[in-house]
Amino acid sequence: MRPEILNPLFGETQSLKGVGKVLAKPLEKLRLTRIKDLLYHKPSYWMRRKRVQELDEADVGLTIIAEVTPTDYRSGGPRSPFRVQAVDTQGNHISLTFFGKNTGWPRKLLPLGDSKIISGKLERYGDELQMLHPDVLETSEENEIALIEPIYPLSDGLGNKRMGQLIAQSIELAPDLPEWIEPSLLESSKWKSWRETIISLHRQDNTDNSDRLAYDEIFANQLAFMLVRASNRRKNGIPIQGTGRLRDQIKLPFELTGAQKRCIMEIEGDLAQSSPMLRLLQGDVGSGKTLVALMALLSAVEAGYQGAFLAPTEILARQHYDGLRNLLNGLPVNLAILTGRDKGKVRESTLMGLADGSIDILVGTHAIFQEKVRYKNLAVAIIDEQHKFGVSQRLMLTQKAEHTPHLLAMTATPIPRTLTLSQYGEMDVSRIDELPPGRQTIETRVISNERIPEVVEGLERHIAGGGQAYWVCPLVEESEKSDLAAAEERAAALKFRFGDQVGLVHGRMSGPEKDAVMERFQRGGVRLLVATTVIEVGVDVPNASLMIIEAADRFGLAQLHQLRGRVGRGDIKSNCLLLRGEALSETARARLSLLRETNDGFKIAEEDLRLRGAGEILGTRQSGDAGFRIATPEQISQLISSATDDARLLLDRDGGLDGQRGQAARIALYLFEKDWGVSLIRSG
Repeated sequence: MRPEILNPLFGETQSLKGVGKVLAKPLEKLRLTRIKDLLYHKPSYWMRRKRVQELDEADVGLTIIAEVTPTDYRSGGPRSPFRVQAVDTQGNHISLTFFGKNTGWPRKLLPLGDSKIISGKLERYGDELQMLHPDVLETSEENEIALIEPIYPLSDGLGNKRMGQLIAQSIELAPDLPEWIEPSLLESSKWKSWRETIISLHRQDNTDNSDRLAYDEIFANQLAFMLVRASNRRKNGIPIQGTGRLRDQIKLPFELTGAQKRCIMEIEGDLAQSSPMLRLLQGDVGSGKTLVALMALLSAVEAGYQGAFLAPTEILARQHYDGLRNLLNGLPVNLAILTGRDKGKVRESTLMGLADGSIDILVGTHAIFQEKVRYKNLAVAIIDEQHKFGVSQRLMLTQKAEHTPHLLAMTATPIPRTLTLSQYGEMDVSRIDELPPGRQTIETRVISNERIPEVVEGLERHIAGGGQAYWVCPLVEESEKSDLAAAEERAAALKFRFGDQVGLVHGRMSGPEKDAVMERFQRGGVRLLVATTVIEVGVDVPNASLMIIEAADRFGLAQLHQLRGRVGRGDIKSNCLLLRGEALSETARARLSLLRETNDGFKIAEEDLRLRGAGEILGTRQSGDAGFRIATPEQISQLISSATDDARLLLDRDGGLDGQRGQAARIALYLFEKDWGVSLIRSG
């Protein structure tokens, strides 16, 4: 149960003075639905104002406060801005410029001949000084306006002044929370208390405030992970010693890599323990993770138990099912699949087979979580594309058996080591850091958008030669003013050239719609698949050997690497074309250059963190439980070691959650909604 001291922080923002249904909408868009959300709503930047007695060219570019007197109104027509000509106390001229059809509003704000206090950014327009949409202050407000003001991320219908007022109300509700940070660390970092830091966050431009609050979030995250590990060690698992009778019968046309063998040994060591395995298997696209996972599943079957293989989407589940069925061909292993599409007698037959133990391995989607799904003796669970699932979903799967099953999570998403600790801190980690011999290297080229007609010509030759290709666009429809090609528009243009050979998939399509297009692509009916990044993970079409990524400079390095990994999956020489805009930043240029030089996903992930800092580092923020709301990846890199050490110190030296500091740490877990860690202590 949440500590009572936190109740004010979890109150709804609609309880604040002046917040009704109208204001609630922009707050909801910003995910500011509770008091604590407002408290953690960091300023985007700080505006500094300069109070001046006289308008001066030297102040162009600064935000100033000055006294002026309007002298004339000028309007150049319906499409031209409305200008109020004014002079300061020394007779210097300025044009106060307003865009929009409503000229009555600036006339009312700035009547001719009346002295007014204005504030805004001083600019030069032609030969005159100008200020766009200045704030007009009452004389009584002049001394009240802050010379340094936080400017917040906003949404339509919610201005900065109103945001500041709501945050001020929220601060009044913020309680003094007990300290959970180790005292010597608090002192050496010169951090204030939690409440003082929250106040400073909105009143002082100081990075220490942000660091303290980021540390709190990271600390709570690491502590929760440690509680998961501790709880897992206390559980009764099933020690598994496979006989090798099934694994030895698998006929592979290639030798396992050294990295695969090492990972299999690490997993076998975990399976032999009485406490359940909790391990993450990282491996680049094509490194052979599925085969390593199959060895774990077969160890369970050899020992008389069942295994489950969970994929994030139906198409990936069926793809894994087909792949495993080929590997198990001729072996006495009963493999089944269960997805949301399976109904009626087929579904009932599968459920019966699981319950009576006649099904050895089940492949499926979230459907295998459902309450009606009962296993006779589930011992090993595999979760593919781990970053699509949160901690709570991982825990749910492990509750589907009388004894907690061994859990192996897999991801083809290379993650920097520091972020691995923050995202999967409850797990041991195995890395497949080499590719099988003979794996095709994907040739990557960076091409200007201006050469798209040449690219289409080459694409036509590729399709005519029997090849298949992907064309990736970043948006489904143009919701922002940019030169990005919407997927639907690009598909329409390409269909004009290639007809029904073009298919389209995007995130707004239903699952069955996407699956139908993907199946046509896998069978070869669709030769060119135009897509958004929904094809980023897992799709396997060996005949697709060309990847075209439009506006590649707008993607993260790691995401580009994942998309590139959709080709090169067969024995055909594969190519990736990165289409770029003309105005490249230095960072974008460095990203595309690195991608052209290397196919090493782990190297790319580390460089992505260094170059971009934040971004969508390989989609790790997609997991509901693992994402950080406050801490940036830069802060995670800087603070993760000390936060992990601090959490370990709390559990090992300071009495865990039962000691004085532990009681405060319990509050931190609830504050950051990591309270599943507390529930594990209760149930453990």
